[in-house]
Amino acid sequence: MSETVLIVDDDPVQRRLLHEVVRRLGYAPMLADGGMMALETFERAGADPVRAVILDLMMPGMNGIEVIQRLRKSGIDIPVIVQTAKGGVETAVAAMRAGAFDFVVKPASPERLGLAIQNALKVEALEDARKQKRGKGGGFSLRDIITHSPRMQRVIQLARKAAASDIPVLIEGESGVGKELIARAIRGESARRAKPFVTVNCGAIPDNLVESILFGHERGAFTGATEKHAGKFVEANDGTLFLDEIGELPPDVQVKLLRAVQEGEVDPVGARATAKVDIRLISATNRDLLQQVREGRFREDLFYRLNVFPITVPPLRERKEDIALLVQHFIARFANAVPGQSVSGISAYALELLSAYDWPGNIRQLENAVFRAVVLCESEVLTAAEFPQIRAQVEGIDEQAAFEHAVDASGQTADVVPSATGEPAATPSKPQIQEPGVLHILDAEGDLRPIEWMEREMIRYAIQRYDGRMSEIARRLGIGRSTLYRKLKEMGIEPSDGRPGDA
Repeated sequence: MSETVLIVDDDPVQRRLLHEVVRRLGYAPMLADGGMMALETFERAGADPVRAVILDLMMPGMNGIEVIQRLRKSGIDIPVIVQTAKGGVETAVAAMRAGAFDFVVKPASPERLGLAIQNALKVEALEDARKQKRGKGGGFSLRDIITHSPRMQRVIQLARKAAASDIPVLIEGESGVGKELIARAIRGESARRAKPFVTVNCGAIPDNLVESILFGHERGAFTGATEKHAGKFVEANDGTLFLDEIGELPPDVQVKLLRAVQEGEVDPVGARATAKVDIRLISATNRDLLQQVREGRFREDLFYRLNVFPITVPPLRERKEDIALLVQHFIARFANAVPGQSVSGISAYALELLSAYDWPGNIRQLENAVFRAVVLCESEVLTAAEFPQIRAQVEGIDEQAAFEHAVDASGQTADVVPSATGEPAATPSKPQIQEPGVLHILDAEGDLRPIEWMEREMIRYAIQRYDGRMSEIARRLGIGRSTLYRKLKEMGIEPSDGRPGDA
């Protein structure tokens, strides 16, 4: 069955043209004459889900940017290809910031549109497979968390202490920082590691269904209750229950949750008796729960029941020393997961680009960005060209840094310079330059290099790139000067190592 592509455009002529192009490309076109109709289409898509969207940016009533924002807010992450007659940089940046997958200018050729759809569906398919594999994944422990950040080391220390008992844990932090990962790691090192781990996103459940989903219901308890449902508390019995975005719970459900936590029993909707449960409760929130308590939107007694052992996970912008490590980890993971892919490293300029970005979506956003880059990369090294959304938003990157180096499978280096379009283009005829521009995560035998090796090479490269200016090096690496000097001493690196003109 052909995959469905939704075409959203207020111009009937454009809709007809795109309908014919999409049909000839082998996909099943679906039409919407504006933003509201597009959102309604997603609500009723049912068994024939939309796999990609071609979206006009300039529409009356609700423009394309608003449509993307509404989709993302609803948790719909399918790729969106935006198109507009205005091809300015500002428009492209706005679309990328809103979460667009690709950007085309009207009138887009069938070849250009076909390539955009093909890439979008390729990434989407692999993303679905990755989510399914993650859902079936086995144990995860604190040893699996990748970090060099002192703040994250503190988080790991707290999590390890929490794992030693059944104390209620409240994990706080922005969306995408890895709160569920910390929860799974706590469970993975606890006495309940072999028992169920049940997750509930409290912010994604309609208010009228929260009580039933959490505590269960009897058959016939309400309209549509055709079968008995055990509820998440009962499903997690003897194991761990993870309540994500707990600040979204309605006040009436907060009362029942307090009882469940205090008494260890739940009251299913329509049941005549309560059910005893033995669970380890871990909660998470991206909100300031204490502020919600002050405003009367969260019960104070429940807050103190949940906040027995608080753990705050810092955002990625406050632990940028972890970006290089995370990128290396994601490249290795995704390169093995994507058939026929041979990506083994990232260029220095691309890594600098990623390090300069603030990552409002945190690690989840970085992971998805690297995943998309690996899927679409045509060489062995990721470059800035594979990160168009990030590149469109980062300002102030030194364009001279685009004179980077790509390394082929034989280990030979070739300068990479900006092409006429602003994208790097290989010029292998130039002589080799001593400055390393690519970090290779695999050694000659194809095995992962140790993290210590990668860190040492990054520091050596930074010393050379910034001519031994310690303050600048520390700032670029995202660490303090004292930390930098400590690492130099531990690694036996002199501040003059690698600087031009030094013996």
